[in-house]
Amino acid sequence: MTAQVISLGCRMNLTEGERISSLLSGERDTIVINSCAVTGEAMRQTRQAIRRARRARPDARLLVTGCAAEIEREAIGAMPEVDGIVANASKLDFRAWNVSGGPAPAARRHTRAFVAVQNGCDHACTFCVIPQGRGGSRSVPVADVLGEVERYLSLGAAEVVLTGVDLTSWGHDLPKLPRLGQLVAAILDAFPGLARVRLSSVDGIEIDPLLEELIASESRVMPHVHLSLQHGDDLILKRMRRRHLRQDALNLVARLKSRRPAIAIGADLIAGFPTEDEGRHSANLSIIRELGIVHGHVFPYSLRSGTPAARMPQVDRATVKTRAASLREAVSETRAAWLRSLVGTPLLVLAESDGTGHAENFARVRLPAGVQRGEIVRIVPTTIEEGLLV
Repeated sequence: MTAQVISLGCRMNLTEGERISSLLSGERDTIVINSCAVTGEAMRQTRQAIRRARRARPDARLLVTGCAAEIEREAIGAMPEVDGIVANASKLDFRAWNVSGGPAPAARRHTRAFVAVQNGCDHACTFCVIPQGRGGSRSVPVADVLGEVERYLSLGAAEVVLTGVDLTSWGHDLPKLPRLGQLVAAILDAFPGLARVRLSSVDGIEIDPLLEELIASESRVMPHVHLSLQHGDDLILKRMRRRHLRQDALNLVARLKSRRPAIAIGADLIAGFPTEDEGRHSANLSIIRELGIVHGHVFPYSLRSGTPAARMPQVDRATVKTRAASLREAVSETRAAWLRSLVGTPLLVLAESDGTGHAENFARVRLPAGVQRGEIVRIVPTTIEEGLLV
C-alpha cells in the first residue's frame, strides 16, 4: 500500500498533511500520524489514531509528527505501535522522512488552496500548549508566499485560503515589520486573475488598518471573518490571557458590517472554562446573537496538564457538556435564520467534487447536476435541505 497521512486537529495540520503526502509520494507501507495536543481530548484522539492505524496496517512503518509528538515525545515514543518520531519543525523537510530525491511534484488538481503563511505563536493563553508544540511565531516571506500561490494557481485553484497558527501576527519577525494586510494586498496585486482570497481564523485585535479596509471593500477578499474569540465574558477572557475584550469584538464586527453588510462572522468559543459561572456562561451565549455568529466552532473546555488553566477551579464535566450544547444550539439558531435570509439571493459558489460548493460567505450550497469541480457559478437558492442551500 502507498503512504498514508492521518492529520488531526487544526487547519494548519491539515494543510501540512497535504504537503507531507507529496513528500512521501511513491513511498510504500508508511503511515504518518500528524498529531494534535491542544487539549487532553486531542491527546486521547492522537493515541487512539496511532493504535487504530497499527491495527489496520500491522506491517507498515508508523511515524508520528505534530504537536503531540513534540510536547509528549517520551510518552508517544514509548508506545509500542510507534516506529519513530519526526520533529514538528522538520515535518516539511523531505530529509526527515528518509525520502531520496526530494518531494515529487504535486499532480492533484486543487479547487481551494490552503497556503500556510505563518507558524508558531508568541502568546501565552492559559489553556493552550501550542507554543510548546510549534515554537515561536515565524512568518513566511512574501516572495515564498507568492511562489506557493502561483504553484496552486497552476494546479487549478480558484480560491486561496491563508492559514497560520496565529495568522494575524504574520510579519512581526520580517524586515520592516509588514502586517498581514500588506501580504494580502501583494497577493491581489501579483495575481489579478485570482478570483478569491479567504482568511482562516484571525485574532480580531491584531487586524491592521489595511487588512480591515480590504475585508470591508475588496470584492476578491471573501466576506467571511472567523474570529479567534474564545469567550464572550471579559473576566474569563482575562483569565484566558486573551488580548481583547468583549467590546473589541463587537466594535470590529460593527465596523465591518456597516461597510459590508453581507459579511458572515465565524468564531471559536470555549464552553466551561475554569471559574465560569452561569452569569459568565450567559455572556458567552449572548455574544453569539450580538455578533451574529453563523459559523461557530464550539469546544468544551478540556483540561490540559501543564497549563495555568489546569490549576484553576474547574467546572464539572457534566456542566461543561451542557453549556457546550447550549452554545451549539444558539449558533444553530443564528445560522438557520441566516440561511433563510439567503434564499432567493444570488450567490457565487465555488464547486467542490461532492456536488456541493461554498459561496463567498462560506455558506454551503448543493449544486445542480453537471457543475464541474473548480467552477464558480451563480446560484439563486430556493430552499434549504439538511442545512444546505439548494
